[in-house]
Amino acid sequence: MKATRLFRTLGVAMGLTVASIALAGAASAKPLEHGEFHDETTDIVEDFCDVAGLTVQLDRVFDVRLLVNPHGPDGLAYFLEHQTFTEVWTNPANGNAFTVETMWLSKDLRVTDNGDGTLTILVLVTGNVVAYGPDGEVIFRDPGQFRFEILVDHGGTPTDPDDDEFLEFLGIVKEPTGRTDDFCAATVPVLIG
Repeated sequence: MKATRLFRTLGVAMGLTVASIALAGAASAKPLEHGEFHDETTDIVEDFCDVAGLTVQLDRVFDVRLLVNPHGPDGLAYFLEHQTFTEVWTNPANGNAFTVETMWLSKDLRVTDNGDGTLTILVLVTGNVVAYGPDGEVIFRDPGQFRFEILVDHGGTPTDPDDDEFLEFLGIVKEPTGRTDDFCAATVPVLIG
């Protein structure tokens, strides 16, 4: 399965600092895909939280458990992902850092074949994001859920996600629920020191 399909919402999640993919499958249907994925990345983020000159190193470890099932009379693929992320954000200039722990469940609520070679997918993401300062104290929380839509090219095979390509993030359908702290207000002071 192409990484662009498998992690179509990881990109969205990073862009929004929240996000992902899903399921609805029938109990008797054989899964199209079932597996686990682990990755570790390091990125450099310049002007973190729009603070000019604040360059931060982001070290991320993520684990994903994936289930893809056919659903409905057309047998369209519905994704379900359990995602855990651990991120360490470090200011290399002074060594100050904070850690973010994220646990999400994302699932496709509705997959619509648009009849033009594309699928519109409504995705639910629910879970918890918590940031810890260097002393282990919680500095940020973001529990709750939100919904968004994406557009995917199904590659001529609407029931086979292996050749799907992410085309476009169509927007938030339901705004985040629950407590939403200000990420930048909580983390920039830790990094600056």
